[in-house]
Amino acid sequence: MVVLSAAVVTKSGRPIVARQFVEMSRLRIEGLLAAFPKLMGSGPKQHTFIETESVRYVWQPVEQVFLILITNKASNIVEDLDTLRLLSKLVPEVAGGHSEEKLSEKCFELIFAFDEVITTGGYREYIDIRQIRTNLEMDSHEEKLHNMVKKTKIDSARDQATHMSKVIRTRQKEAAKSGGLVAPGTMAGMGG
Repeated sequence: MVVLSAAVVTKSGRPIVARQFVEMSRLRIEGLLAAFPKLMGSGPKQHTFIETESVRYVWQPVEQVFLILITNKASNIVEDLDTLRLLSKLVPEVAGGHSEEKLSEKCFELIFAFDEVITTGGYREYIDIRQIRTNLEMDSHEEKLHNMVKKTKIDSARDQATHMSKVIRTRQKEAAKSGGLVAPGTMAGMGG
């Protein structure tokens, strides 16, 4: 089985998310996706696949969108349907629904999820939803450590700024009480 692309498109054929798993030009994938609604109108509605002379579209309608796998014609249709079934369960879980807004908002997460199911080269990984969820939620120890160091630096800088502002206010009050004025352009105690 070789999946060329997995895509979520509107009923009119406008792509919301499309992920290519083999090398192909943008013009070609846009052409294949644009041809899909036209092919849908000509074929029978009882099947979930359409074949052209070069590719096979395996699709599933989901509310206002279509989930499409574009495969080569030598691909195993049963495996393609199984992959499509897995992706159809995965899309609402990752995006939080099927609306165009939610899908657009979570497009990168969808691409990462598609990558967990289909490898570069277009071959299916035999993985279930639970494993995909685990892989997508992976924690990085280095990332956590970096975030903790960054937070510590920010907190330290904030504390130092607060302390310095108190020192400056105290000096200004003392100067006002003693009747002395601080010369413009100088800051007492700040190296000036």
